[in-house]
Amino acid sequence: MQKVKLPHSVDPSKSAMKRSDYSGVIASKDMERLSEAVVSCDEWVNAEVQFEKDAQGLTVFHGHLDTQVSLICQRCNGEFDYPLHVDFCYSPVQGQGDIDSETLPEAYEPVEVNDHGEVNLLQLFEDELILSLPIVALHAEEDCAMSEDDMQFGEIEPEQERPNPFAVLKELKRDQE
Repeated sequence: MQKVKLPHSVDPSKSAMKRSDYSGVIASKDMERLSEAVVSCDEWVNAEVQFEKDAQGLTVFHGHLDTQVSLICQRCNGEFDYPLHVDFCYSPVQGQGDIDSETLPEAYEPVEVNDHGEVNLLQLFEDELILSLPIVALHAEEDCAMSEDDMQFGEIEPEQERPNPFAVLKELKRDQE
């Protein structure tokens, strides 16, 4: 199957009127911020996007992204592959004043369109992929080169017991009784 490149920007309203469906790829080399956040990324990000009008007449586009990246394990400093699977659902809005919590259902994430009514899909998809990266990249414990014994760095000496400073008050209370 031939890989078809998706457009970097699209007019969601026009695409929703046509009920457009896009299924293709975006070159990961075009996603500079994602490339900087990972060790390496697959050459292509598989993407599927469907544009439509919902029951309320709102323009909506949803779909999913799939790719694989390599990360550095923060436990053992080894490289490991991490699959990224992202589902998204957006509704375009014109400026921040257009966002109304009553008119936009919770299931839709607002995305701002530019002056030409277009959404930058490349930037939007890159943001979604970056947000789906783990906060702390770690292997599964059974796959990690560091064992539990390797993570112990000495023993903590028990603290010396000091006399309770309130013991004197306890003695005074006994004397008064």
